[in-house]
Amino acid sequence: MVKLLGLCLTAGVLLAAMVFPFVGGLGLASNRAADTVDQTSGDLAKGELPLVTTIQDKDGVPIAYLYDQYRIPLESKDISDTMKLAILAIEDKRFYEHQGVDWQGIARAAAKAGVDGGATQGASTLTQQYVKNYMAFVLGADNEQEAWEKATEATIGRKMREARVALQLEQQMSKDEILTGYLNIVPLGNQTYGVGAAAKAYFGTTADKLTVPQAALLAAIANRPSSLNPGASPEKALERRNIVIDKMRENGAFGADENEAKKKADEYKATGLEIVPDLQILPKGCVGAGDGPIYGFFCSYLLDYLREAGITDKQLQRGGLTIKTTLDQKATKAAKEAAEQQVPKTQPGVSNVMSVVQPGTDKHRVRALVASRDFGNNAELGQVARPVPAEVLPFGPGSVNKVFTAAAALERNVIGIDKPMDVPKVYYSRVYPNGGAPWKVENAGNYGEKMTLTQALAQSPNTGFVILQEKAGLNNVVDMAYRLGMRETLQGSNRSGEPLKSDKSNGPSQGDWTKQNNAGSYTLGPGATSVLELANVAATIVSKGTWCPPTPVEQVIDRYGKPIPLKEKPCEEAVNPDLAASLAQGMSHDTISGGTAADAARAAGWTRPTIGKTGTTEEHKSVAFLGATPQYAGAAMTYADGNNPQVICANPRIQLCPGSRNGVYGGQGAAPTWFNTMKVLHEGLDVAALPPAAARYK
Repeated sequence: MVKLLGLCLTAGVLLAAMVFPFVGGLGLASNRAADTVDQTSGDLAKGELPLVTTIQDKDGVPIAYLYDQYRIPLESKDISDTMKLAILAIEDKRFYEHQGVDWQGIARAAAKAGVDGGATQGASTLTQQYVKNYMAFVLGADNEQEAWEKATEATIGRKMREARVALQLEQQMSKDEILTGYLNIVPLGNQTYGVGAAAKAYFGTTADKLTVPQAALLAAIANRPSSLNPGASPEKALERRNIVIDKMRENGAFGADENEAKKKADEYKATGLEIVPDLQILPKGCVGAGDGPIYGFFCSYLLDYLREAGITDKQLQRGGLTIKTTLDQKATKAAKEAAEQQVPKTQPGVSNVMSVVQPGTDKHRVRALVASRDFGNNAELGQVARPVPAEVLPFGPGSVNKVFTAAAALERNVIGIDKPMDVPKVYYSRVYPNGGAPWKVENAGNYGEKMTLTQALAQSPNTGFVILQEKAGLNNVVDMAYRLGMRETLQGSNRSGEPLKSDKSNGPSQGDWTKQNNAGSYTLGPGATSVLELANVAATIVSKGTWCPPTPVEQVIDRYGKPIPLKEKPCEEAVNPDLAASLAQGMSHDTISGGTAADAARAAGWTRPTIGKTGTTEEHKSVAFLGATPQYAGAAMTYADGNNPQVICANPRIQLCPGSRNGVYGGQGAAPTWFNTMKVLHEGLDVAALPPAAARYK
């Protein structure tokens, strides 16, 4: 009686599956259900599975991978017959006989199990399992556990839906296509999905070279990848693998001669699991890449940039994109070595970062983003998992900001690069009062009472630039800084370097605050800054005054080889080419005799024409250097990155020295990092001259 009832129930389920979702008449719910079935079977037929995104350097070498599911998609010809025989033997030996639903198999299962609370168990064909896995791991990838539970719930409704999709799918795909699709989607444990990834991870081979024991193990794992994990449960995995081998023998996989087939099966079962000692799982994310400690800062900035450019996290993690970046391994490794040479990676409380940008009038390519710290999550090793060379840091660039004052003054015809400017030893500014009294400004060194703007940019007197800022206008200086490249620094962040919230509740922006509070100290550079934006300022100056967003990406290509358009800001003329050329000439003496970076240049053996500007904050908690040749631009900053920032000293090495009056200067900390990096990058390049100054700006 139980068997009879089971058969009756099965017949009803199958009939419902065949006509589902039309049994409810022409109602709206039925139409929606039909649409769902059509959509699901159509998507399955397309075979668009979650794939690995590959991030490449400028030469096409992979540097990182992104994925939710580690999968190597394969065509049928790339999967061994052994693998196909193994999965069919254990999962669906009648695969080539049914049309998506195995009537005989379900009848046997129902007769055996009877009726149990309306549930039906077992007898799923490989086609149905393909549908089930698709429901769980493609449609339900946002919550795989919940999706898997829904896709495997033992209810008639689920079986009906699964069977109906399977029946329809067999009308759209060949048997070989379905088998290949299943072998590409099935989870096989240890973050691997599909036999391509599993073959590499477990055996260090490809799916077309799988042996019988290897294929049988993968077929065994497909049944229960968690409980049959060959690493965690080798005995259970071996037992299940041997069952698969026996099933293969029963199905004739080892030939028609029973004695010979049994002999082969016994030989296969006598072998061990033979998995590699260290599973070859593809490294994942910016931290997991082979050179993640070095490339991670660039990778992290890249992902932020792509999100702003319209690429979603789903596309990044599941789209199988190829992201061709601008990263130069030579530049990155040179900058990393230079940064650590000045500040060891585990130096308590001090970090050194550098950004390298290639100038151009059509694009400003980011070639390197490094820090003396390694990129990673281990704080005990001094690691940091933020793109610190690119983000706005709560430390100032010091006198580097005098470049913006000079540019604004040139544009407004306040001064020329060869014209003298006043440089008093002490200056009392009434334009920028300190409370009710004039603001007292002093120089950090001894200077003559007058010097040209070019000399001032090289020697950096404070009083002269405060006077120049008064004449050019603070608002104009801040606007000039924004135009040349300090955009996120001034309008995307507040004074503390925190990104502005959408409602600006943590504002105003640093630029707005500076203007609203008439903060004359802006030219002395006390506020938060982005080292990448400083590098891009240098690139703008030597790119004929053309600003472009500092981009880390050349192209994003989808899984079909088609480029994906990005929403990137266009390049624009920040200042006219004559002004840019004149400013470059005005900045060209910092690296030669008498300039604040001259000692660092000499120590590096640097003799090329270069624009440059050092900077030191008043309390010596951060120092910076901005510089460029026509071929490369860059900026470096050394800063106190601990919880309690203190004065940084440079003797005998760069370190914290609380209370000291002998703090480090930009020429000691940041400039050597720049020169040691650029010395490597310019090897073999022609010496390029800076453009001549225009007469009207002299």
